[in-house]
Amino acid sequence: ILAGNSVYLSMISVENLSIQFGGRDIFRDISFLVNPKDRIGLVGKNGAGKSTLLRIFMGLQKPDSGTVVVPDNTTLGYLPQQMSVTNKRTVYEEAVTAFDEIASLENEIEKLNHEIINRTDYESKEYLDLIDRLTEKNEYFELLGAGNVEAKTEQTLLGLGFELSDFNRPTREFSGGWRMRIELAKILLKTPTVILLDEPTNHLDIDSIQWLEEFLMNYAGAVILISHDRAFLDNVTKRTIEISLGKIYDYKVSYSKYVTLRKERREQQLAAYKNQQKVIEDTKDFIERFRYKATKAVQVQSRIKQLEKIELIEVEEEDLVSLNIKFPPSPRSGTIVYEAENLTKSYGTHVVLDNINLTIERGERVAFVGKNGAGKTTLSRIIMGELEYKGHSKIGHNVKIGYFAQNQDELMNENKTVLETIDEVAVGDIRPKMRDILGAFLFSGDDVDKKVKVLSGGERSRLALAKLLLEPYNLLLLDEPTNHLDMRSKDVLKQALMEYGGTLIVVSHDREFLDGLTNKLYEFSHRKIKEYRGNIYDFLKRKKLATLQELERKEKTQPTDGDTEVSTRKNDYQEKKEFDRQIRKVASQVEKVERNIEKIEARIEQLNNLLANQDHESTKGQELYTEYETCNSELEKELNAWEKLNARLEQLKIQRN
Repeated sequence: ILAGNSVYLSMISVENLSIQFGGRDIFRDISFLVNPKDRIGLVGKNGAGKSTLLRIFMGLQKPDSGTVVVPDNTTLGYLPQQMSVTNKRTVYEEAVTAFDEIASLENEIEKLNHEIINRTDYESKEYLDLIDRLTEKNEYFELLGAGNVEAKTEQTLLGLGFELSDFNRPTREFSGGWRMRIELAKILLKTPTVILLDEPTNHLDIDSIQWLEEFLMNYAGAVILISHDRAFLDNVTKRTIEISLGKIYDYKVSYSKYVTLRKERREQQLAAYKNQQKVIEDTKDFIERFRYKATKAVQVQSRIKQLEKIELIEVEEEDLVSLNIKFPPSPRSGTIVYEAENLTKSYGTHVVLDNINLTIERGERVAFVGKNGAGKTTLSRIIMGELEYKGHSKIGHNVKIGYFAQNQDELMNENKTVLETIDEVAVGDIRPKMRDILGAFLFSGDDVDKKVKVLSGGERSRLALAKLLLEPYNLLLLDEPTNHLDMRSKDVLKQALMEYGGTLIVVSHDREFLDGLTNKLYEFSHRKIKEYRGNIYDFLKRKKLATLQELERKEKTQPTDGDTEVSTRKNDYQEKKEFDRQIRKVASQVEKVERNIEKIEARIEQLNNLLANQDHESTKGQELYTEYETCNSELEKELNAWEKLNARLEQLKIQRN
């Protein structure tokens, strides 16, 4: 890794980089620049070299050839997928170590001030040099935002999901995922010129992911991301670099647009590959046919040289395979699949779930969402009969559960091979598709003969998901199933789940995976659960609406001396009165829209209950469904109107003040 003293227009320069592993090219003479304020998504199949590239940037791994140039004034902040963390401090104490440079600078400034105070040679060069150094240190101190350390630390920790009550808890009390959040907080607080993040959303819940998105979108430096979270990539990145077969393909677009452009490139690449193969085949035929004819010797030698000069076009065959894998048909369960009444669960004095009630009916597709530690996995384990509890918990008639737990990898026979693990559960028509299913979950070739005991945690998790596709369950309970899947494997799993005929419960923070997959959500928060109808983006929109309404209520109840301040700032009294009149008018419109939203949501809830007990094919059922669709359209319009009115209200308040 080289560092230069001259001024660079780029943050990082990659020049003719090559590295091999196990006789395979990971990179082959790749070159590109990372520019200021770039938002780059690194994509490619597992093992393509994404994480390796970040490690090379950090100087943790050396390339076989080529250079990575990082200017002296460029700082890097790196979050790997796994890292060692300390256990000696509290959460807050560990987070503020991000400001060690500021603390050191503060000491230097204090020493300089002390030295200046005790000198009287005000005209000497030494004294003037001290003044210059103090000025320089103070300016840098301000540049680092040193005066706002406490507020920044609090804001970042809260944004990443910690409560104020967590700040003074020892870090050793937290799981590995939560400690990774502390490391992420430290990176963000250091404000490096380039942030490198390797699968950061694996450790976050939906609220924290959305907060991190906002932070990165507004970040002053450059950001390079590796993520299998489509929504996260789309919201943050504006440039996509694909690593494939040792080469890179640089697209100046976000992930979704890249997928479209990549498809076009793949089609062109495949066409070029087929044309090249035909040329090679025709050339070889010519050589074989005329190899021993003296009159054709010159042409034969020419064709042989042509073959030697051809640069072979490579195509990743796996990406061209279209899979259509389905869950096997399952036996019909009773109407009520699961029911909980006044269910409470505590770990010692720590209450996780407090008197919760829920009912899940046959055919429903349910998502459990909320912060990590809010009780989603706990309830999943109660449903499975793995934990004791107080209250009522009941599985319905003839319910057969297929369960994917976060620790599922620990539950398999370590002495069986991958193929044997699948073979013991595959029955009927699904047997011929065993290898296709394994391939979809990244097991191909000799991988299927590996023993379970030599697989990584991620590989075991993928194998456990593949097993679920082979048994006839009528209730699937999946706890964070996408954490170790690449984009393609997630697509395979989601498509299979979309066509699944049974009841589904998914614990996940992956919005794109949940979108269109579930139609009912339970939000876990502060030991309680709250039910929402609709998909994940309906829930997020309503949640944002509720949060904004709560903030609005708080603003109305907090007394301020704003009127006095306004009167001193406004020279034109009539202008102020006009603003006040408009504000009252728009505020009244907001309240009216809010009442409409409440009415529509109440009617949608009634219709949901009516439809649950109605034959959808009947005339009455069709009428109810038509009204349900109309209500949803009206709700969408009212929510849009509410957002526009609130934006107008905020604008008026700013203009008045």
